[in-house]
Amino acid sequence: KDTITSAKARIGYARLDTETDVAKVSVIGSGMRSHAGVAAKAFKALAERNINIRAITTSEIKFSVLIDAAYTELAVRTLHTLYGLDQA
Repeated sequence: KDTITSAKARIGYARLDTETDVAKVSVIGSGMRSHAGVAAKAFKALAERNINIRAITTSEIKFSVLIDAAYTELAVRTLHTLYGLDQA
């Protein structure tokens, strides 16, 4: 935080918010390129569980969400079920 604060004039941001009670959950797979709507389904599934997504990042083969840390296990279990990873 101190590094960013000291560079405020150079960077030009208006406000800096920090949080320590967040978790980053990522879904990674090369199949995401060829299957449309993978991320949208995940966002909907998380919303249905009342998991607030604070931030989203994406690339060709992955997406990540920033959520409240208290919901980490629920989010991971929800996504595992959504993508059929909890089946033997």
